[in-house]
Amino acid sequence: MARQTRIHYEGAIYHVMARGNNREDIFLEPNDKIKYLNLIHRYKQRYGFEVLAYMLMNNHVHLLVRIV
Repeated sequence: MARQTRIHYEGAIYHVMARGNNREDIFLEPNDKIKYLNLIHRYKQRYGFEVLAYMLMNNHVHLLVRIV
């Protein structure tokens, strides 16, 4: 069964969580978290969101984002 289309509302706030398979680490090198934050910064304007808060842990990430 296909996933239903997600509806995004301007100004909506979402909790986004990403985790490694089998809870394995996703940040392996000391600089990986900086690279991840740089990617978020690069794509937030392109895709129309702002990051209100974030938590980067070795095996998962939490983002609080607002659609703009």
